Formats: sequence, structure tokens, C-alpha cells
Amino acid sequence: MDGESFGDKVCRVADVPAGVLVGTDGSACGQEAVRWAAALAHRAGYELHVLRVWDLASAPRPSSWAVGYVPPLHEWEAAVHQELCTQVAVLDLGPAQPVTCHVAYGAPAPRLIASAAHADLVVVGSRGHGGFTGLLLGSVSDQVVRHAPCPVTVVRSPRPRTSDRV
Repeated sequence: MDGESFGDKVCRVADVPAGVLVGTDGSACGQEAVRWAAALAHRAGYELHVLRVWDLASAPRPSSWAVGYVPPLHEWEAAVHQELCTQVAVLDLGPAQPVTCHVAYGAPAPRLIASAAHADLVVVGSRGHGGFTGLLLGSVSDQVVRHAPCPVTVVRSPRPRTSDRV
């Protein structure tokens, strides 16, 4: 995973020169998408780029956060990047799969689409944390499918067994 340092400005579009770009929000479906993308990237010899798009409402608090003090955005960005790297590290992506983790500030669909400008493939999960759970395809996945500049794969989470349903 890359060890990029964060300056005073936050990243709004990830620099993905080629390969597989997978968007995740840390949900179970997002993690499944990362696993699927990693397996494909490994088999095809592509670079793997994992992107988390964030805003203040979805970001973990930086260590400098305190009541009455809102840290600068670059500290929030660093906290998001650290959380993403940790989430990716525990996924057991296979033998020596090189991964570059990226974070971008803003609305998920436009940031993921812009970051895919040079990617060979974009991978997203069918559902994330937000929205209506009854929908088969989330709003971000829908927008990426419609507007991405490259092919898109939507990964569904495995269906629960009948005995697992409530």
C-alpha cells in the first residue's frame, strides 16, 4: 500500500494510471468487491487501486479531533486513508498482491467516475452503507455503470441462505 504523505490540500480525484480501480465504502459488499477485484487483477497482471470517497459525515475522526476543535481537512483525509489501508490489509487478498490505496473527498459517484479516467476496469459493490436496503443496485453503482469511461463490473454480495434470513 502506498505511503503517500498528505499536504494541506485534499485529493478530489485519485491518480489511477491504469489497472483495476475498485471503489469501496467499507461495507460488506464493498469488501467483497475489493476481494473480487484483487483476484481479477492478480490473474490478469493488472495493478490494483482501491478508492474510498469520503466526506466529513463518513470519515473517521482524526486523532487531533477534540470537542470545540475541527481539524483541517488534510488530517481527516489522513485518518480516512489509514482506515482504508487497515481494512484492505485484513482482507487476505492473496499472494503478494500489490495494492495502492487512494482516498478522494467529495460525492462518491462523480469522484469514482473521474478517478477512472485511465483505468482499464472499475469494480463496485452493488450496495453500500446508505440508501434503501431493498434496492438491488445502489445509487453510486448505478451512476458508475451509466457514466464510467471504461468497463464496469458490479459485484453482488453472496445471497444469505434461507436459514439466515429473518
